Amino acid sequence: MEKIYLEKQPFIENDASEKVIAVGYFDGVHIGHQKVIKTAVDIARERGLTSAVMTFHPHPSVILKPSAKRDNYLTPPEMKADLIEKLGVDQLYLVRFDRPFSRLSPQNFIDDYLIKLHAKHVVAGFDFTFGRMARGNMENIDDYSRSMFSYSIVPKVEIHGQKVSSTYIRSLITEGAVENVPDYLGRAYEITGTVVHGDKRGRTLGFPTANIESEEPFVLPALGVYIVKMKVDGQWRSGVCSIGVRPTFYDKDGKVTVEVHLLDFDGDLYDKQVTVAWCKRIRGEEKFASVDDLVKRMHKDKEEAADFFKASGGVIK
Repeated sequence: MEKIYLEKQPFIENDASEKVIAVGYFDGVHIGHQKVIKTAVDIARERGLTSAVMTFHPHPSVILKPSAKRDNYLTPPEMKADLIEKLGVDQLYLVRFDRPFSRLSPQNFIDDYLIKLHAKHVVAGFDFTFGRMARGNMENIDDYSRSMFSYSIVPKVEIHGQKVSSTYIRSLITEGAVENVPDYLGRAYEITGTVVHGDKRGRTLGFPTANIESEEPFVLPALGVYIVKMKVDGQWRSGVCSIGVRPTFYDKDGKVTVEVHLLDFDGDLYDKQVTVAWCKRIRGEEKFASVDDLVKRMHKDKEEAADFFKASGGVIK
């Protein structure tokens, strides 16, 4: 898949191929997003055209609503690109959403981005809006298309009577209900990061942990203990993850850490790039009266995780 970064206007477009373009922010690339993108890919194949996705970065709220900005992600740009590529897309346009872009009229957006990129068909979700003050939408897009392209509107996707949306998925994650996320995301929620040196306290307790730091601002689950899988050196391994401030040892104002104890691994993980897939929450974060009480609970957490993977055959959604 070819990635094209559109930083500002005017940009030079050297590719004259006619395209079917799926348009949206697509954070999470969830089941609803996948339907939009797959629709574009299928139409492109039927018509012998190039399939493309146009997405934006950062989230519009960063520019339009700084006091309530969304500056963390279910899928940071590179992860989003990888997921989109797996859907069979030929080209990905990453458009910088900045102040000048936010001021484009609906007609300017259509002319300068979709028509200029040789869109012959456009696909978007029913709630997609474009142009200054979100005046453009999929109900009035025909007014701006200049008859240069046709379009498809993908209707609302619901699971268990709930609209599939990035907002709802975020709420599940931040509430700790990670086991419900795959129904809407289409896979377990994942974050990536690097294993860094911590205080090595887990090793003294008999539970060595990988302390994971992410360069990207992922949405993090509620504080607590989780059953997870961790991918290291291309292999998924079962584990237990504690996310929190370690109140048994530190004040509650301490730094939030993500620490994974693997059930079936004994070795050096420092500086490794890893992926953590969140399977199920075991409990919230607790402050224990003694270290012995903490260790007893950690053994119980580990047993619960082992039972979970035994029952599932080690498979995550």
